[in-house]
Amino acid sequence: TPASRPLSAPELPGSGAPLPASPGIAVGPARSDAAAPVAVPDAPAGDPADERARLDAAIATVTSEIRAGRAAAAAELGPAEAAIFDAHLLLLDDPELVEDAGAGIGDGAAAERAWSDAAERAAAAFDALPDPYLAARAADVRAVGDQVLRVLVGGAADIPDDHADGPPAVLVAADLTPARAAALDPARVAGVVLAGGSPTAHSAILLRARGVPAVLGAGAQVLEVPDGTLIALDGTTGELVVDPTPDTVAVFRERAAAQAVRDREARERSAAPAVTRDGVTVLVGANVGSPAEATAAVAGGADLVGLVRTEFLFLGRAAAPDVDEQEAAYRAVAIALGGKRITLRTLDVGGDKPLPYLPLPAEANPYLGLRGIRLATAFPDLLADQLLAAVRVAHDAPVSLMFPMITTLDELVVARRALDAAIAREGRGTPPGLEVGIMVEVPAAALKAAAFVPHVDFFSIGTNDLTQYALAAERGNPAVAALADPLDPGVLRLVDAVCRAAGERVLVAVCGEAAADPLAAELLVGLGVRELSVAPPAVAGVKQAVRDVDAAQAAARATAALTASGPADVRH
Repeated sequence: TPASRPLSAPELPGSGAPLPASPGIAVGPARSDAAAPVAVPDAPAGDPADERARLDAAIATVTSEIRAGRAAAAAELGPAEAAIFDAHLLLLDDPELVEDAGAGIGDGAAAERAWSDAAERAAAAFDALPDPYLAARAADVRAVGDQVLRVLVGGAADIPDDHADGPPAVLVAADLTPARAAALDPARVAGVVLAGGSPTAHSAILLRARGVPAVLGAGAQVLEVPDGTLIALDGTTGELVVDPTPDTVAVFRERAAAQAVRDREARERSAAPAVTRDGVTVLVGANVGSPAEATAAVAGGADLVGLVRTEFLFLGRAAAPDVDEQEAAYRAVAIALGGKRITLRTLDVGGDKPLPYLPLPAEANPYLGLRGIRLATAFPDLLADQLLAAVRVAHDAPVSLMFPMITTLDELVVARRALDAAIAREGRGTPPGLEVGIMVEVPAAALKAAAFVPHVDFFSIGTNDLTQYALAAERGNPAVAALADPLDPGVLRLVDAVCRAAGERVLVAVCGEAAADPLAAELLVGLGVRELSVAPPAVAGVKQAVRDVDAAQAAARATAALTASGPADVRH
């Protein structure tokens, strides 16, 4: 066996080494996850009615597959994240695309040729648009087009078969679509290695939720690894070894066994508080998107719900929920928590999560447009109803309210006035225990956090958005996603600015994906964060990670990290 050869630094923008994406250790044979190109057959067309029936059946099959992926994402991450599948569903339901293919069938083409040509015409039309966000939809059209075409030709599935014989494999790919990540079978997939990707991308979030170890940013050279080559990876540290020696394999397997023991101990102690070795208590909560997830959070040991994605009530419907429906849903979450605090984030849509019943203008860059609190204040009746429902529940359970995408103090003042109006409308006075905070997702808000301190009870840092805004790198864009690393010293400096402004007066929480990374959790605690909110399955592990931390030592390491040259230096 050749000597172990760690992969060299990837040739990707801003990345210096493979990055940890999903914790856990995997050892297994490499298997390329690239689907073979699908060819359009030259077979003659049958009866047009039969060809159209074949096309309709293929579209129905693919629709079911995408809906299954959406359902898996909704169950594990909540409806807001599951909405990433909606673009493909909308394309399959696009009458212009379907009727264009139907016209080709009417002109004598087989279903495969008619569909392929129609999909390519639609993709080319998006390619020609000057708006880069709309032009990017061409990739969605081609992905959906290929998926339907594969069903029509009756060849291999759009995604490789995870149920193949042999030991669980380590999948190797340039990147993963969210649909592919949601469809992975953890029993058959030992781990994932990506040439590109970002720790905050939707696919990485799904891998963590499914418990599949993963390393990303490994560079294009990883795509040249032959199938069957043994790969060892550690999704917690980012270590990746191709064709390891037996001794190296033994080290990884020993590490995996030790991790299994730690995981078991973490589960056994999940209900106990998370206290550092030197006596600092850190609350560990859960991010949820439904009452069912809240129940899972309590079972997993969550001290509270640090984020309720209230979008689950607003997405996938023709009209907004009324006050009574919202109250019932929030009350169900509160009941599931059994007296523990719930943190309701007011409606956070716009950008990548539009609502069909809100008349919004087309935006060249929706991520920098009307979203979060900006959208809520543009539709004050929508915000008023949501706040009234929250106030009603807050009279019977401990509730925290937080406003997303706050950039200016004026926005917070307007939001608080709306809350005061809701309290007056309910007529029972301010609910006991009601707390108010803001999401810190905009770099400007982090840098002027001191201005917000007199007006809030807590800050909740959304590291996913804060990272992409600070580094000007959209996590869903594969060309720059590797830059979107929450351990970049620039991002950590923003977190530090918030914690320094908060001091002892205002609690600082983190509800982004970084909170679930044990290394990031140590740095966050060292900077002064005292609440970490993560996906329900990660609660026990994060509590255990906090117990392993010495807060004073973590503070010294965090201070050093602020002057590091980059995220790789931070990890070192």
